[in-house]
Amino acid sequence: MKFTLSWLREHLDFTVSLDEIVSTLNTIGLEVESVENPADTLRGFRVAKIVEAHRHPDADRLQVCVVAAGGGYEKVQVVCGAPNARAGLYVIFAPPGTYVPGSDITIKAGKIRGQESGGMLCSLRELGLGAESDGIAELPETVVLGQAYSDYAHLDDPVIDISITPNRGDALSVRGIARDLAAAGIGHLKPWLVDTVEGKFPSPISWDIQYEAACPFVAGRLVRGVKNGPSPEWLRQRLESIGLKPISALVDITNFLTFDLGRPLHVFDAEKISGSTLSLTRAARETFRALDGRDLILGTDDLVIVDKAGVQSLAGLIGGEATGVSDETCDVFIEAALFDPVRLALTGRRLAVHTDARQRFERGVDPALVLSGLEAATRLILSLCGGEASDVTSAGAIPSWQRDAWLRFERLSSLGGAQIASEEATRILEHLGFAVKEADETRACFAVPSWRNDIATGVLLDQAAHLDADQAQKAAASVQAIEDENDLIEEVLRIHGLDSIPSVALPQKTAIAAPALTPAQKRLGELRRLCALRGLVETVGFSFVSHEDASLFGGAPEALRLLNPIASDLNQMRPTPLINLVRAWQRNAARGLSDAALFEIGPSFHADGQKLVLAGLRGGETPRRPGERARAMSLWDAKADLVAALDVLKLPAEALSVTADAPGHYHPGRSGVVRQGPKTVLGYFGELHPKVTRAMGIDGTLVVFEICLDAVPLPKVKRRQVPTLSAFQPVSRDFAFIVAPQVEAQAVLKAARGAERALISDVRLFDVYEGASLEAGHRSLGIEVTLQPIKASLTDEEIDAVSEKIIAAVAKATGATLRR
Repeated sequence: MKFTLSWLREHLDFTVSLDEIVSTLNTIGLEVESVENPADTLRGFRVAKIVEAHRHPDADRLQVCVVAAGGGYEKVQVVCGAPNARAGLYVIFAPPGTYVPGSDITIKAGKIRGQESGGMLCSLRELGLGAESDGIAELPETVVLGQAYSDYAHLDDPVIDISITPNRGDALSVRGIARDLAAAGIGHLKPWLVDTVEGKFPSPISWDIQYEAACPFVAGRLVRGVKNGPSPEWLRQRLESIGLKPISALVDITNFLTFDLGRPLHVFDAEKISGSTLSLTRAARETFRALDGRDLILGTDDLVIVDKAGVQSLAGLIGGEATGVSDETCDVFIEAALFDPVRLALTGRRLAVHTDARQRFERGVDPALVLSGLEAATRLILSLCGGEASDVTSAGAIPSWQRDAWLRFERLSSLGGAQIASEEATRILEHLGFAVKEADETRACFAVPSWRNDIATGVLLDQAAHLDADQAQKAAASVQAIEDENDLIEEVLRIHGLDSIPSVALPQKTAIAAPALTPAQKRLGELRRLCALRGLVETVGFSFVSHEDASLFGGAPEALRLLNPIASDLNQMRPTPLINLVRAWQRNAARGLSDAALFEIGPSFHADGQKLVLAGLRGGETPRRPGERARAMSLWDAKADLVAALDVLKLPAEALSVTADAPGHYHPGRSGVVRQGPKTVLGYFGELHPKVTRAMGIDGTLVVFEICLDAVPLPKVKRRQVPTLSAFQPVSRDFAFIVAPQVEAQAVLKAARGAERALISDVRLFDVYEGASLEAGHRSLGIEVTLQPIKASLTDEEIDAVSEKIIAAVAKATGATLRR
């Protein structure tokens, strides 16, 4: 929201400095974005007169002018190339040392084609104030020679730009800002009253509301016999100072009132309206040509103003080109209405219509200002364009906006943390427009003004479905009272000064600070450190991938396809971060970095929801080391990464099992699924399927792994105990079992581990042998079993007994036989 200091004076009587106003605005929550004074960039430019002008002796298109600019520049020779330079013309003169913002140069005295030139005669474009022109600016003869041009053009007027929070629609007007400053002790708010314009004849155009949910009230009147044209200088300066381009008097009046009072209006050329009725109704699926020349495709929930010929305005957002006013307009119909903020905002967002009217309507405008705003517009039109006005015609009714809110004064301290006397709190609220209805020493009831749509709104969050009607009603009433009071507390604290609220630390429940990270967040950090230690580089990828890539990885349902993607190759929610890792590896490989190892912790998307996944990829060859040659990456490298990650997640190896039913993007014979129990899938590892790598244009083998972090339970919090350390030496025994082809190594390990849990501390596979000495298809699995005695050293008999139990358990579970 932009406004100038002189515009603020129209509503606020003050004597304080600009710096104090800026400081107060920041203190009361109207954050100042910038302060710019156009005069600061125009220092040095002065009003001058061309006394003499004759053609340059060595250049046909140049003239040598003698300029009088007063104050030491009574007679200055200037070489000028403007075609309109002539004797007797009053101009803008830039003496040497002046910076010209429009041309980004600094004037220097010198010679031009052999003739002395002691300055420059300027156009408005060169001052950064106008468009291209065919010559220098021409000033009227009433100017004062030597006067600073910024003073002559009334440009010494700082422009203040403030940011507005979504709840402060009232601050999107100069009067609303002036009201806040007056309440904060900056000057006095001037009264604003507008006299009613008596209608001379009945309005030939009437209203009809067919969509009351979107427009509860609308009013208008006809002004006939107007003469449209350029606005007067004061109105043009008001609009230009805040960056608006003046169009014509009729349009400029509505723009002025939008910023001055926060009351958006619209004017129709009455002669272009078909029929005698304007209806506010739902749009059909049709195309509408707006004032900005765009063709908008309307939907059935959009509110429009129509006549017999069709849609003439997108209500509250933008008018139509067909009924726009022009210099030929003689009769104008003024519209002032109330619109539903939510419906209007949804329409504006869908159609990408961004206007000053939308910015105010979607935040809520003053319902009591509809008719008075219409009267103000009528007064200005009659004053600037002439004509006579009809009676006011309206439809619907202004919604009941009257509401009250209670304030307990002690809550200013207990909730707001500021010691503010009840008299001061009451004064602040009264200056903001709140009227005291009843009060005592402890609390007061205030009537909320019409322009504060954000106070005591009555909007509550949805209640729990299990509450009965009486409970729900009592709860709603209590919550409403609390919300209303908090709104008043916020206003008092804001005007009292946000900077004056003391900082108070929240009470601590314990002397020991709570952990900054949850267990789930902490383990993500541990996984990142582990992957980095294992040589993997972390990446962060988009959650969007191409539909084709997602299809290769088995997850491209239409429900997860984007209707409006940011790029054509990012039109599908990714089923796994592996897609991003593969593409990242491919880009590195194309630059000669094929020995890359990458990982990402990020979301994957499926028909049943979003899941958090740790994904890793290795490509190329292992690093060369002394005594060890480089080799191609294998699925065991991926499995090692996965097992190491599960170890960090504190999942015991004996609780895990591996099956060979990996998803379709894994190599069917070189992959595995890690499970906890028969049903819970923890992750996958293995080589990417050759058809996937070929489809993605990759030569060679990539090994990958995935861990479904949501499926990994958080470790139970246990009280730490002193570990039991045995004083006796462990004993290791090796066993070699001959197993059938279908027997998995983990079944042998599991059976051996359960043979004597009190003594067996570890079981490890150390050898797999397949050879001619074994039956076809069979293999020998060598396992190492570690026995850890607790009470006494083991005797040979006890070791032999445990060995027999291990052999029997493995044979029973898998049918294996001991290799002799």
